Amino acid sequence: MNLLASFCNVCKSVSHLHIFSDVVGWARTWMGLIFRNVPGPGKKDVQKGEGDIDRILRKSNNTNAPTPSSVNYHFTRRCNYKCGFCFHTAKTSFVLPLEEAKRGLRLLKEAGMEKINFSGGEPFIHERGDFLGKLVQYCKHDLQLPSVSIVSNGSMIRERWFQKYGEYLDILAVSCDSFNEDTNVQIGRTQGRKSHVENLKQVRDWCRQYKVAFKINSVICSYNVDEDMREQIMELNPIRWKIFQCLLIEGENVGESALRDAEKFVISDEQFQEFQDRHSDIQCLVPESNQKMRFLDCREGRKDPSKSILDVGVENAVQFSGFDEKMFLKRGGRYLWSKTDMKLDW
Repeated sequence: MNLLASFCNVCKSVSHLHIFSDVVGWARTWMGLIFRNVPGPGKKDVQKGEGDIDRILRKSNNTNAPTPSSVNYHFTRRCNYKCGFCFHTAKTSFVLPLEEAKRGLRLLKEAGMEKINFSGGEPFIHERGDFLGKLVQYCKHDLQLPSVSIVSNGSMIRERWFQKYGEYLDILAVSCDSFNEDTNVQIGRTQGRKSHVENLKQVRDWCRQYKVAFKINSVICSYNVDEDMREQIMELNPIRWKIFQCLLIEGENVGESALRDAEKFVISDEQFQEFQDRHSDIQCLVPESNQKMRFLDCREGRKDPSKSILDVGVENAVQFSGFDEKMFLKRGGRYLWSKTDMKLDW
């Protein structure tokens, strides 16, 4: 199968570059949530403000096409959880071969990628995390990217993974939507009798032990919108707490061809704002409303892939991304994403 057919779909009205590993296209999510313009010769760089860093697209000095400086790679759709609002469901078990994945990553590095984030599905599910670890090591050691990060539900992470690959990882984000186990069961973020919250705490401890920056992602929906998470978040002390408003994507979590029906999870903008206001004293809080999360070219309520970077190259693929500079400015800028720059008290 052709690598770029599954390496890069870019989106409009977005601020990251997202890439998927399914047959339709690696990049449905590569172009996610952040873009930045690289100034021409003699111009000062734009101010770096607080904001999401999964995707930053910048314009190169000699072309009008934005280049991906921050990329999300969704290399698998498989997951051991069944979260009701999931927008990247297991429609295929395909995973790009390791060497082809490395080739795509190298193309992105040559095009200006500075940060890579690995996601899924659940990225630790394939080869028990060893495939993921090899990609993390390749990006940090061989490509020497300033930032390498992962988003995971945390349930399949083991200490031996940190022992083998932890030195190559800058940030680990763990998804946690509630600190009430019954709520997690209702949402679908659970597996048997295992406690998702206790798992989260264990992963946090490993991050500290192996010097990996710890981040929490939470999807705010109808089941947790009234919850007060201040005490638990302050105790866990992540470098960032990203909260996302539940988002509907046609064909993924809503519609006839979807594997999920997320409509019952949807909340209003007012409810999301109330949740945000309730937690406004938490300094690491970074909110993402529906208006800021239109990645994957969701203008028609579905994910529309771009051409593959492996077929046409990064520059040509990103030209169809619909880069929205106003969206980038609205949702903030880039934060410290390399653990060497964070000066954390391990």
